Amino acid sequence: MSKISSNLWFEKEVRQAVEFYVSVVPNSSMGRLTVLPAETPSGPPGSVKIIEFKLGDQDFTAMEAGPLDAFNHSFSISVQCETQEEIDRIWNAFLQNGGVEEQCGWLRDRWGLCWQITPRMLADMISDPDRERAKRATEAMLGMVKLDIAKLREAYG
Repeated sequence: MSKISSNLWFEKEVRQAVEFYVSVVPNSSMGRLTVLPAETPSGPPGSVKIIEFKLGDQDFTAMEAGPLDAFNHSFSISVQCETQEEIDRIWNAFLQNGGVEEQCGWLRDRWGLCWQITPRMLADMISDPDRERAKRATEAMLGMVKLDIAKLREAYG
């Protein structure tokens, strides 16, 4: 059986990033850290580090191998939260660690990686067969920076 893992390329500070992520996202852990013992296109022996880690139930591999392509919005990590308290805790942790707010529940961490911090029930709201209710919830979400469950529920009706 194949194993699927998302891979993230960091220019620097991969260990700091992974340690931060697993400290903020519930049910997460850092696994094996490997330092490549050979020269690579990214540098001399020891310059490339690879860390396996888990965020919730998702496997990731992070590699520190110097500059290549910057993170952008075409890849983001979505954290679906059950409560407003969980959204607030995670959101604030990222901002206090150098993150930057964006729109609609998105933020960018200090390493440039994009995150979506959303309430789990939002997907049900915006896919509701009652398209008017879905529209109201969607429009409310589009007007927010950090998502507010109470305001989404109010708009949804």
